[in-house]
Amino acid sequence: MGGLLIAVVIALAFDFTNGFHDSANAIAALVATRAARPAQAVVLASVFTVLGPVLAGTAVADTVGGIVTLPHAQVVAVVGAGLTGALLWNLATWWRGLPASSSHALVGGLVGAALVQGGIHGVRWGGIVDWRPVGVFGVVISLAVSPLLGFSAGWLGTRLASMPARRARSRVERQVRRGEWVTASALAFSHGSNDAQKTMGVVTLLLVASGHLAVFAVPLWVKLASGAAITIGTSVGGWRIVRTLGSGIYRINALDGFVSQGGSATVILGAAAIGGPVSTTHVVASSIVGVGAAQRRRHVRWAVVSEIGAAWLITLPSSAVTAAIVLPFWRWVA
Repeated sequence: MGGLLIAVVIALAFDFTNGFHDSANAIAALVATRAARPAQAVVLASVFTVLGPVLAGTAVADTVGGIVTLPHAQVVAVVGAGLTGALLWNLATWWRGLPASSSHALVGGLVGAALVQGGIHGVRWGGIVDWRPVGVFGVVISLAVSPLLGFSAGWLGTRLASMPARRARSRVERQVRRGEWVTASALAFSHGSNDAQKTMGVVTLLLVASGHLAVFAVPLWVKLASGAAITIGTSVGGWRIVRTLGSGIYRINALDGFVSQGGSATVILGAAAIGGPVSTTHVVASSIVGVGAAQRRRHVRWAVVSEIGAAWLITLPSSAVTAAIVLPFWRWVA
């Protein structure tokens, strides 16, 4: 019982770091383009982030909860170690101001701990089944495709919007700034609907493994707790990462923010509908790169993009190794 309680607390702590780590996704454009003051942006993001996991179903939670395939007696230790690895990576990348992926960190942690505990048979590898992601390969495919879709949405949206809107910039600037509030709300909702569900999935897996649930069905209190944790994290803010996304990659204006937020929200909500766990950070950062590439490629800070890309590449293995290192502790606790 003690190990289960500690694992649930670590899961909510991970959700909290996900909130302040990824809060930049919903508020960076609003703040950078001065469409809203920082306090207003945080309140807006907090409200819609908590609505996401409550209203958007549990498809992503089902996918994440199915990654580990071990006897119930081993699940608490493995999931606890995986969450610990993901939590430590979130803190490290936040300190560096890098918009790395909490989703990659969680998947890497779970896979690393499960492989050490049960070998290749301790992980459901899966793929795409009936157009839905299943297991590790399904998650990896979702994580790999979503940045391409985010870039495409930013690039295409900018191309379509730039000509009429930029000719009439002085007349539409105020309307675009108001529109940013709508797209930021949609992005915050999509963040909650996808990212908070990952924690919902692992907590529900813990409850099933410990015998507190007979079947994998996310309880209401788990939805509320996950939504609250990620929302509290969002209210704390992640200003180091806000600066990176708001101006570190490409200095965006109001129209850029509107396009990036709208395109990102569309991609993330679409992924949540089919149960695809994607990285909100990946999608938003890629969409900003797409916006910049559609206008002035040489003004995109490619050195920053390369640093972010390097962080993405090492997130899975780093979280996996960290989880494997702390697994003996979790075997003792559980």
